Amino acid sequence: MSVAPPEQQSPPPARAWRRPVDIGLRALGGLVALAAGAVTAVLELLLAPLRVGGHLVGSAVLVAVLANIALSWFAMETVGSRWAVLLPALPWVVIMVAAADRTTEGDVLLVGNWVGLILVVAGSMTFAVMAFRSILAPTPPSRRY
Repeated sequence: MSVAPPEQQSPPPARAWRRPVDIGLRALGGLVALAAGAVTAVLELLLAPLRVGGHLVGSAVLVAVLANIALSWFAMETVGSRWAVLLPALPWVVIMVAAADRTTEGDVLLVGNWVGLILVVAGSMTFAVMAFRSILAPTPPSRRY
């Protein structure tokens, strides 16, 4: 009795369009993370002087921590790299430093009260903790095509 050789399955057709689309989506995710870092910094600066009944509320600190966690996660997931946490952190830090400086007219956007100080410390520490966690995390398996 003769046994027929098993039929060879042809390899799946090469999809040359997948790699450029993947790179394009990762670049778009990085640009969105950059823009979102700048937008949340401006939003937090607008919330920093918020007062209820004449007392500072400090809601900008909570928004900063939650938004920076979400932005760090989004950047790392969309770009697919650990260093991507820097994408939202850079515009956020630049805007905060610029807001703490006086203009030529003497205006300051981020006043040195408790809300402003905790906002800068908590926001930057959130990015630092997220970057540290991404460094310590095991290398994820490649999901590329």
